[in-house]
Amino acid sequence: MTLPIWLYFVVAGIFVSAFMAIKTAREDREFEQEWIEKEGKVYIERMEEEKERRKHVETGS
Repeated sequence: MTLPIWLYFVVAGIFVSAFMAIKTAREDREFEQEWIEKEGKVYIERMEEEKERRKHVETGS
C-alpha cells in the first residue's frame, strides 16, 4: 500500500512545525529569564540606594 506524496509532506510539515514551536518556546523562556534577572538587579539596586538614603537622613537629623 503506497501513500500519496503529499501525505509525506504533510507529516514532515507537522514535525517541522512542532520542532519550531519547541525551539521558539525555549528561546522565549530564556529571554524572559534574562529580563527577569535584569529587572531584579535594578530593583535590588534601587532598594539599596533607598536604604542608604534613609540611613543618611536618619544620621543627619
